[in-house]
Amino acid sequence: MAKQQGESGDRDLVVIVGCGRLGALLAGRLSQAGRRVVVIDRREEAFNLLPAEFSGFRVTGDAVEHEVLRAADLAKAGCLIAVTQKDTLNLMVAQVARLVFAVPRVLARVYDPRKEVFYQRFGIETVSPTELTADALVEAVGLG
Repeated sequence: MAKQQGESGDRDLVVIVGCGRLGALLAGRLSQAGRRVVVIDRREEAFNLLPAEFSGFRVTGDAVEHEVLRAADLAKAGCLIAVTQKDTLNLMVAQVARLVFAVPRVLARVYDPRKEVFYQRFGIETVSPTELTADALVEAVGLG
């Protein structure tokens, strides 16, 4: 696959794929912190979760489609965060961001901790809510 070169600049744009509870919360916080944010979700009604203060952009469509990623200005992004409910979709979008759009920082939520090794092979940073919850609960019962 050939890489597309993003335009030069500070690449302060963050593209978030998935506008569920987590995606909407991230979009609001990053927007309030002064970052330029684009949120992608395939369901228009998902954007209702965005806070009133959100000043970014919304793109309705399937993030697997390159046209949707182009509409979100992914080639200009400094960071992509994939937080859909599906590990396979997060991995696919993260790989495309890294390999096709040359996004410098790519992060993805992964529910199944056993899949993290696949993400890491592609240079994708991960956050596993399953691991984080297990760690917190072990610590809460005094074993951490």
